[in-house]
Amino acid sequence: MEYERIEKGTFLERPNRFIAYVEIAGREETVHVKNTGRCKELLVPGADVYVQKSVSPDRKTGWDLISVRKGERIINMDSQIPNLLVEEWLKKGNLFSKNADIRREKTYKNSRFDIYVEDGERKAFIEVKGVTLEENGIVRFPDAPSDRAVKHVEELTEAKQEGYETYIFFVIQMRGVKKFMPNETTHPAFAKALRKAEKSGVHLLAYDCRVGETMIEICSPVPVQLFENPLEKTVRPLLAWFEENKRQLPWRQTKEPYQIWVSEIMLQQTRVEAVKPFYERFLKELPDVPSLASAKEDKLLKLWEGLGYYNRVRNMQKAAQEMMEKYGGTFPDSFEEILGLSGIGNYTAGAVASIAFDIAKPAVDGNVLRVLSRILGSYDDIMRQSTRKKMEQLVEQVIPKDTPGDFNQSLIELGALVCVPNGEAKCSECPVSMFCCAREKGIIGELPVKKKAKERKIEERTILIFKDGEKVAIRKRPQKGLLAGLYELPGVDGHLSVEKVIAYSKTIGLMPIHVKKLGEAKHIFSHVEWRMIGYAVQVDELEKSCTEDMIFIHPKEIEKSYPIPAAFEAYTEYMDISLGQKGQRKAD
Repeated sequence: MEYERIEKGTFLERPNRFIAYVEIAGREETVHVKNTGRCKELLVPGADVYVQKSVSPDRKTGWDLISVRKGERIINMDSQIPNLLVEEWLKKGNLFSKNADIRREKTYKNSRFDIYVEDGERKAFIEVKGVTLEENGIVRFPDAPSDRAVKHVEELTEAKQEGYETYIFFVIQMRGVKKFMPNETTHPAFAKALRKAEKSGVHLLAYDCRVGETMIEICSPVPVQLFENPLEKTVRPLLAWFEENKRQLPWRQTKEPYQIWVSEIMLQQTRVEAVKPFYERFLKELPDVPSLASAKEDKLLKLWEGLGYYNRVRNMQKAAQEMMEKYGGTFPDSFEEILGLSGIGNYTAGAVASIAFDIAKPAVDGNVLRVLSRILGSYDDIMRQSTRKKMEQLVEQVIPKDTPGDFNQSLIELGALVCVPNGEAKCSECPVSMFCCAREKGIIGELPVKKKAKERKIEERTILIFKDGEKVAIRKRPQKGLLAGLYELPGVDGHLSVEKVIAYSKTIGLMPIHVKKLGEAKHIFSHVEWRMIGYAVQVDELEKSCTEDMIFIHPKEIEKSYPIPAAFEAYTEYMDISLGQKGQRKAD
């Protein structure tokens, strides 16, 4: 929408709500102020303003105040323009069809709503609010108490209950803001009414405007946030702390999404220091999506040997094959597409999207859940999906669009280095301790709340190292179930005596020459705990006589080519091989 007869002036003062004194072309003029709000942060002496010359000879004031410059931004202050802008926007086919019947000022009960629309069977009320109050990219309404605004919101809620479509349209009369929030400080009753209206189904829309010296038009949607977010104040301190204290890690030296993805999958349930050699080895062998997609299973599992949770790397290969099919072997560059890949959940999608592509999506893992629980003083169970979703929403509201990856990593890093588990948080080193509810209340040791996991099933196993000369027996596990598709040392359920080991060996066609009892060992999976004993069994003509589906191979060849999970690490020393560095679980 274009204005005519616009002149630039310098604001001098505002003696009352309705008029201002402005210097125009070297003369002090009395100017009508259409916007009766406070606007104290806008109308400051010396500010550049843009005024419109009146064409009416009967007017007491010959000018109208249209807009004001605040820093690099021009803010429109014309309180009559928002309704016209929304009407123009609707006529372009937004929200309703282009043939919709649009009428101004429709009475409903004790209110007169700004716009009424009929479009076929659809009937809708739209209340329009112009927004000019801005601070640090956050815009708020109202800038002065308004009982009339509260009444409109309450009656829109009633109209919704009676079957009307209802909308509150906040026209933000400036460009480039972060979000809209109700002005809780100035008028808490309006904020309360707005939250109730939204809950009852009233649609809340906020759009910014492109504003020039002589024009204004509705531009882009702006996020609406109805509650103050306690994380708001932590953003800048966290970013500054991260810049000074972040660890130099190999996956932080790149913006390549494939490499970031590999690191994120490896880091799940595994400590950072343990991941480094695996990460470098994996990328050397499988440097990109095509090589991962086409890798042989044994090679893939061997590269993962020692990290555990082998389904992670299987899902990685499946995702890589999906990328080959859908995206020609390139990594997708949208959060939704990344999330749609096999084995990728909200955390990994958020991490890759934010770090590699600067997409403002949260990455909330166990470390972050602990940090957030303490900052917020929340006793919500972090094992519940509803808690994770709530935390993700809070982070997404504050995540900076210019540095989303750094902000996500700052929260993760804080949890890894400072806000550590088991009540041992280093509050004196924390950049956001002044905002931490748990520190203030002395409840750090109580948070986060993590519902006790179901007790693991205990399974007793006897591990057998069958040797014939230099060769050792291994066998492949089934393709489904625990440690699917990996190679293992033969074993049987239960704890066998030496006599039963000899008897079992004979039943599978082996003749024991010497049996040596080995030590006990334990390995913990997510839901199962193996309690093992072991035997080294020297046999005669192992390969020729065994009736079990085993392969007989030199230990050095096993070490080179056959993936054996870390569950058997306690016994591989008796085979003269190493399983590489064992991955260590995160503390989260």
